[in-house]
Amino acid sequence: MIASDVDGTLLGPSEQVTPRTVSVVQRVLADDVPFVLCTGRPPRWIAPIAGPLGLTGYAVCANGAVLLDIGTDSVVAVHGELEPKLLHDLASALDKALPGCRLAAERISTGSVDHELRNFVIEPEYHNPWGDEESRIAPRAEVLGKTAIKLLVSRRGMTSEEMAVAVRAVLDGAVDVTYSSSGGLIELSAHGVTKATGLADIAERFDVPQSSVIAFGDMPNDVEMLQWAGHGVAMANGHPTVLAVADEVTGPAAEDGVAQVLERWF
Repeated sequence: MIASDVDGTLLGPSEQVTPRTVSVVQRVLADDVPFVLCTGRPPRWIAPIAGPLGLTGYAVCANGAVLLDIGTDSVVAVHGELEPKLLHDLASALDKALPGCRLAAERISTGSVDHELRNFVIEPEYHNPWGDEESRIAPRAEVLGKTAIKLLVSRRGMTSEEMAVAVRAVLDGAVDVTYSSSGGLIELSAHGVTKATGLADIAERFDVPQSSVIAFGDMPNDVEMLQWAGHGVAMANGHPTVLAVADEVTGPAAEDGVAQVLERWF
């Protein structure tokens, strides 16, 4: 089974999958080998990537919190939701660790998008380095008022690395803190929920042993996945923490690093 992160791994600076990557992924699928997207992205951001690649299987979304059936656009499993009481406790701790921070909550129901639920709710002045036209600005009480799969924290003037250090010191393992961008944004998930746990769930569904999984990634939210996989591959453009745990380093995303490795076999 092949598992790959999306941004900075499958996608380079153009933010589009290249013909070379499309070609090799389609050869993977033709050999009946599952190809799984494993991303911090929410389910509603999967279709633009899965479509060009021809993927209809599973995706691990929100850093392991959600398993999405791409073909039916349905959520098949949700792991480690954050209840409103916990969200309020986290917000209090975050205000002490990161004064001036702004919060956002990612939510999920039965499909990738639920307009009544409002999947992505943000505080005023919340900064999202990727942008999101589907977000809804709301007061903090509303952001924290419903169960979420991920709490996102932005703080201008700090790097994501700096934020993560400050927050981990305060939360002390109550939740898992990671990031997929260095632009002043961290992501909080239920303790023990990672891309690795989501990928392990999918491997079990396919009856694929851990040793037969190849995983690709570039940022700290990929570390557990690369450690868990039988063969973990870091992108040359990857974060130092990812390069340190990888079994192999391939070319950067801008040079089709994923394809470079998969072309050995497919």
